[in-house]
Amino acid sequence: MEAPVQAKPSVETQKEITDFIPEGYALFEKSFGDLNKDGVKDCILIIKKVDPKNIVNDENRGKLDRNRRGIIVLFKTGEGYQLASENYSCFSSENEEGGVYYAPELMVYEEKGNLNIHYAHGRYGYWKYTFRYQNSDFELIGYDNSSNTGPVVNSTTSINFSTKKMLTQENTNEAADSGEEVFEKKWTNIKIDKLYKLSEIKDFDKLEMWSMYRE
Repeated sequence: MEAPVQAKPSVETQKEITDFIPEGYALFEKSFGDLNKDGVKDCILIIKKVDPKNIVNDENRGKLDRNRRGIIVLFKTGEGYQLASENYSCFSSENEEGGVYYAPELMVYEEKGNLNIHYAHGRYGYWKYTFRYQNSDFELIGYDNSSNTGPVVNSTTSINFSTKKMLTQENTNEAADSGEEVFEKKWTNIKIDKLYKLSEIKDFDKLEMWSMYRE
């Protein structure tokens, strides 16, 4: 059995999760899951800046809150919660423009002990970042995306930064309905200089996966 992963020593510990929310921010949403393999559910907080200067009036949508969002990850301990990682402004507002479609929906959750940051974009597909707690932070170990036309998958990309391999799949059946896709697969070895840390990402909207590797 794997030993539980502990947060770095001397980090902040509080009894209540709300004690970690900084002044000038509000709790946007929260979720729970075991992120350090100790059998106890940890806490993921999505926070949002509270600044009236970022409230705008949109001609079509009315008053919109364009304050950015951030994330705080807390490990559950016997005394309360311990700070594992934080980033106060890495996510855009939920009220951003979506072009010809609505803006992608952000979902942050635990799955199989990892932290997933998932952007769902309806009929156009999705993209997802997978983080694991290691080296005193959550490091990006995986990336997946799916480019769709409605229910039909046009192409997918899956990058495993731990094994340094990338799988791309292209649908070659242009007349396919959902489930009738025929994929051409290609494996590529990638070279990585370093892994992204959750606490250091400035803006997920500007995170370019293709700049992280080279053949």
